[in-house]
Amino acid sequence: MKFGLTHLIDPRLLPLVDESRAFYAQRVAGRGPGSWEELRAVRADAVGPAQSNPPAVEEVAVIEGRRVPLRIHTPTGGTATGVVMEIHGGGFYMGSAAGSDVRNRRLANALGVAVVSVDYRLAPEHPWPAAPDDCETAALWLAEHAEDRFGTTKISISGFSAGATLAMTTLLRLRDRGVAAVDSAVLQFGTYDLSTRTPAGRLIAAEYFLDAYAGTASDRTHPDFSPIYADLAGLPPVLMVVGDTDILLQDNLAMAARLSASGVDVDLRIYPESPHGFTAHPTPMARAALDDIESWLNGRPNPLPAKGLS
Repeated sequence: MKFGLTHLIDPRLLPLVDESRAFYAQRVAGRGPGSWEELRAVRADAVGPAQSNPPAVEEVAVIEGRRVPLRIHTPTGGTATGVVMEIHGGGFYMGSAAGSDVRNRRLANALGVAVVSVDYRLAPEHPWPAAPDDCETAALWLAEHAEDRFGTTKISISGFSAGATLAMTTLLRLRDRGVAAVDSAVLQFGTYDLSTRTPAGRLIAAEYFLDAYAGTASDRTHPDFSPIYADLAGLPPVLMVVGDTDILLQDNLAMAARLSASGVDVDLRIYPESPHGFTAHPTPMARAALDDIESWLNGRPNPLPAKGLS
């Protein structure tokens, strides 16, 4: 098997490269807040998220004395054929479940699934392990209640950026509990070495979100904090989505290789001329990636299947 980066990019995406390159040439690359003061200012200036139609239903999951707010979208005009537990991004210190409402509503209608978004607690006010505790709580609640609440036991987990990290942590926690309720996961450009000790992790060593999320954690190589160090055996099939200009590309390649070596069915999709967070941008490449995610979740093959690790 050839393993060059170009061999991991689906040829059907190449006609979309020029338009993506033109879009990003006109877009100033963003950066996350670099201190607690900057974070507070960004939060204060943040515009409220767009509302979906119909709006999400708010609910609170309660398991083992822990409570976590959820936002739920169910398909219009039919019974859900599955559930997607969505974990939003934002560097562990920004964002909210409401910020995913429009995307989650679209996914619910497109696939006929219920989408349950987790409003996990944010750092630095609530450092690790608060966020993974909340995501685990939501997943355990779904394992117990999905059938009576939504009429299905088919559960997937989907995470965006920091949400992908939390999705991986949630999969590991469920496996360690012996809970096999989740049958697949979609990980969009997560960060898996938060210790910054691997070559891939060192690329983000100066980012404030790492300290904000870590709090007083003494060992940042703990698998619950940096899942690249975890025993990855026994996880369900995983789709990994990342752009080839993402600073986290190497981290995602390392995680894909470790998953594959651990016997996990992993499908790695790399999108050309695409930076971090690209699936949230208005480009044909983003649309192609979102279509790929929907097709993968729906069990439909793509017209030209993307190459991946298996």
